[in-house]
Amino acid sequence: MSRKEPVPTARGLDQLVQALRVLPGVGPRSAQRMAYHLLQHDRPGAEQLAQALSGALASVRRCARCNNFAEEEVCALCRSPRRDASLLCVVETPGDLAMVEQTLSYSGMYFVLMGRLSPLDGIGPRDIGLDRLLERVADGVVQEVILATNFTNEGEATAHYIAEMLRSRGIKVSRIARGVPLGGELEYVDAGTISQALLDRRGI
Repeated sequence: MSRKEPVPTARGLDQLVQALRVLPGVGPRSAQRMAYHLLQHDRPGAEQLAQALSGALASVRRCARCNNFAEEEVCALCRSPRRDASLLCVVETPGDLAMVEQTLSYSGMYFVLMGRLSPLDGIGPRDIGLDRLLERVADGVVQEVILATNFTNEGEATAHYIAEMLRSRGIKVSRIARGVPLGGELEYVDAGTISQALLDRRGI
């Protein structure tokens, strides 16, 4: 009985499948289905995706003040005179910032960590920009820092570390209330829950 030979594939197709696998939650089969769909049914869409990704990589940077994604040195939110510059909300990701904004209950500024402390994964304070956060709160304008990291083990550890770091410098620190479920991530929580958590924040 002859052994079944693997189906040969084009090198470019293999590279596309491997590239799609970097997306969260996309395994080998899902990546393969996406690649086949783009090449077989939607080549214009594939071209649009390639151009958009290339353009984003070339133009998107980090805002010098809030560390969020932006195309300018300082993003529009940080430049807005309508925001309360005395409040600084610290979140883990741009997705978390977007969710807080959707609540329409917060009018202060932000700082995006782009991660959270995770010693087991080798992620320490320097890897999430805590030195930049210290520079940000040392401007003499920020009166309160609201810690809105997620209620995961890593998010809690990150909040505790930042709170200790800021309190030693005489800065008022508060934590959003646990209206957000334990183990939950802001990006997947409804806006009403986040709004109440912000309103019910407490000192730590």
